[in-house]
Amino acid sequence: MTLTAFYPGSFDPLTNGHLDIIIRSAKIFDRLVIGIGHHHGKKALFTPEARRGMLANQIVKLQGQGELAQGEPITFVTFKNLAVDAARENGAQVIIRGLRDAGDFDYEMQMAGMNAGLASDIETVFLASSPQTRHIAASLVRQIASMGGDVSPFVPDVVALALKTHKKT
Repeated sequence: MTLTAFYPGSFDPLTNGHLDIIIRSAKIFDRLVIGIGHHHGKKALFTPEARRGMLANQIVKLQGQGELAQGEPITFVTFKNLAVDAARENGAQVIIRGLRDAGDFDYEMQMAGMNAGLASDIETVFLASSPQTRHIAASLVRQIASMGGDVSPFVPDVVALALKTHKKT
């Protein structure tokens, strides 16, 4: 049986922290589906298509650098429904969640409990962020970028460029 994991998030913007979880998840599971969420109540910085493009660009780059195996079974989907429903629709048995700190842990434990109540056949697996990326939060990246700060230490080059370009528009 192929073990498929679903890694949901807004990826708005994609950060080095997200990539850390993607790389490590791809090494654990047979197949990884990255779910790009579209939240009805939030105004996104980038369109789902733009986020997907940045993710795809980075996966190819990571494969070229040897951080991910060539042909790694990673796919991308966008979703507007519940993460557990999107996971099930994509054949996932596991939902991946990254944890940076105790605040994340408290929130994610509640979410995992709710998801288990909705879909007891889908497990939630937590991956602790690597020390190098533990401090990175997409919300802080957006804030720094909006104030003209340098976000290049926290995001891939393609995202840093997109944030600069977005600020000017």
